Amino acid sequence: MADDTNGETVAARIARLVSEIQRFDHEYYTLAKPTVTDLEYDRKLRELEDLEFAFPNLAINDSPTKRIGDAPLDGLIQVTHRIPMLSIENTYTEQELRDFFTRIEKLLPNEKLEWVVELKVDGVAASIVYEDGLLVQAVTRGNGEVGDDITHNIRTLKGLPLRLLGASIPRVLEIRGEVYMTNADLVGLNEQRAKAGESEFKNTRNVTAGSIRLLDSKICSQRRLRFLGHGIGFCDGLSFRTHMDFLSKVQEFGVPTTPGVKCFGDKEQAIAHCNRLVETLHELDFEVDGLVIKVNSIEQRETLGSTSKCPRWIIAYKIEKYEAETILLDIKTQVGKTGTVTPVGELQPVELAGTTVSRVSLHNNDEIERKDIRIGDWVVVEKAGKIIPHIVRVEKHRRTADLPKYQFPTHCPECNSLLQRDNDGVYIRCVSKECPAQWRQRLRYFATRDCMDIEGLGEKLVNQLVDSGMVQSFGDLYSLTLEKLMSLDRMGKKSAENLLQGIEASKNRGLTRVLNAISIRHVGQRVALVLARTFGDIDALVSADIEAVGQIDEIGPTIAQSVISFVRSDEGTELIRQLRENGVSLKTSTDDAVDSSGVFANKTIVVTGSLRKYSRDEIEKLIVQKGGRASSSVSKKTDFLIAGEDAGSKLEKARSLGVPVLSEDDFDSLLHQPTGLDNPTNTAPLTSEP
Repeated sequence: MADDTNGETVAARIARLVSEIQRFDHEYYTLAKPTVTDLEYDRKLRELEDLEFAFPNLAINDSPTKRIGDAPLDGLIQVTHRIPMLSIENTYTEQELRDFFTRIEKLLPNEKLEWVVELKVDGVAASIVYEDGLLVQAVTRGNGEVGDDITHNIRTLKGLPLRLLGASIPRVLEIRGEVYMTNADLVGLNEQRAKAGESEFKNTRNVTAGSIRLLDSKICSQRRLRFLGHGIGFCDGLSFRTHMDFLSKVQEFGVPTTPGVKCFGDKEQAIAHCNRLVETLHELDFEVDGLVIKVNSIEQRETLGSTSKCPRWIIAYKIEKYEAETILLDIKTQVGKTGTVTPVGELQPVELAGTTVSRVSLHNNDEIERKDIRIGDWVVVEKAGKIIPHIVRVEKHRRTADLPKYQFPTHCPECNSLLQRDNDGVYIRCVSKECPAQWRQRLRYFATRDCMDIEGLGEKLVNQLVDSGMVQSFGDLYSLTLEKLMSLDRMGKKSAENLLQGIEASKNRGLTRVLNAISIRHVGQRVALVLARTFGDIDALVSADIEAVGQIDEIGPTIAQSVISFVRSDEGTELIRQLRENGVSLKTSTDDAVDSSGVFANKTIVVTGSLRKYSRDEIEKLIVQKGGRASSSVSKKTDFLIAGEDAGSKLEKARSLGVPVLSEDDFDSLLHQPTGLDNPTNTAPLTSEP
């Protein structure tokens, strides 16, 4: 066997280079954590190519050099799928999504259900087949029954292993997923085409669909396509209990899967996650046209089966998207109520989904740098569903000048204070307590409906009150008089009287509204409600032990630190004094009233399932009014569970932990007991079930 200069056999050197390059590809494309530079990667790949050229008999079938493409094919071959690749039913509203959950619950009554939520990548569906760990075939979805053989092009995808990693490799494993292109790679491709005098590609999906069907795989290899697995096809030699088990095992094999997949045992949590996830889609560098919700259990999927077109256990929650090209004229910055400095793009006005868009949020400096957004650029603007418009990518091939990189300001655009980046965060903020921009935003927020609900105190009036120096604190707001208001431009007597009535009425909104209104970091409507119901008045909150606050369900140490630090600070102490002296109630309102001697005093209660007599808000309000604490999750600290019809995973967990379970009738009986549950009279059976 030939030896190289270091005494290592050529075969061993080739094997080591193959292994290293495969690892580099996995780190870069799957883990997004490269450990070598592009120069080092290219050097090793060239060395491998040279060795294989000199010793062709030592080249192996799954060598990374095979990704550069073979001779063009005469045509694509049609392949019949072993298991049909059915389409997915689409839905566009939350109510339609809820209808899907209801259908599944009716088809699987009294069964514990888990819901998987994942991104719906906007690419081209494909099936990848491995035999004894080696990639042997790739096929498009086609009509669901028959697709095109695209193996020659799929082999060029660097993020997809040509041989599965690890042990316990099944004899046959078919992984279904999406071939796609990132926006950053589309930008680079269009730059190259512009230099070559070729027309640009309009979007990532079209270029992916065209590239994956090319007969010349050398061209496809230059397009930097990628693959994300998300489903099981035919499998021989390995079984999976759940979809999450499948994803975990596929990742062990080195195959990239859709990122950020989460599983929920409660449909309300799944829906809430869907709504949160939609608001973060701008952070992704690949196109997403919705979310996919699946039943996690493979056995339950088999029970549910399929219609002639779609599996019953899966649904797509789609987002209508609209795109347009325009010019970024300028980048301004806005200062929020907690000091966050947000960049805003000023656009040449463009029509998008029936409205004229002239401004977009750029979110943060990291996003500007990641997308290389520069003033004067042609940009693609997208509006998806109810989400505010955002920039998808820069059309770099249309840059006709050497545009300078955007420099994020180092000082507050309003008060000139030095800006600071959050520890381990992406946000840059002004920390000055004297910043007028922050105060304007805080005062506007204070007056909103979910806070103190002061009608008439809108943006223009807030600006007038702050700029004139008339309102520099919340105490000043409650000291306004008819005479002061009448001195403002375009302020009539009737409007001034209405505003004063609104300010007076706001004094009785209660502690929940106050805590939400005063702009404590990490505190919104829900956290404010939990704090108000837990402590009852502001003094109890101020004197609370910070560690104890952090252990409250839905609070946690980060929120606890923020809240207690604020209410005990000089700023917080002064604010509380001002509100108290002006007659603002700092106790729970009638909606949040708590009977500390009530039947549920000091008890933690969880409600689950469909209720006949109460809405979820009504029963939780009654729990709190009778001294209890309504929690959203079952744990060892749960005192008992109220279970309605179709109770799912929470009921199972309560049983496993030995938590007493009540029906609605049990709950009604306990409501009328004169004493607490530690010494009840006319006791309802705590182990009864619906």
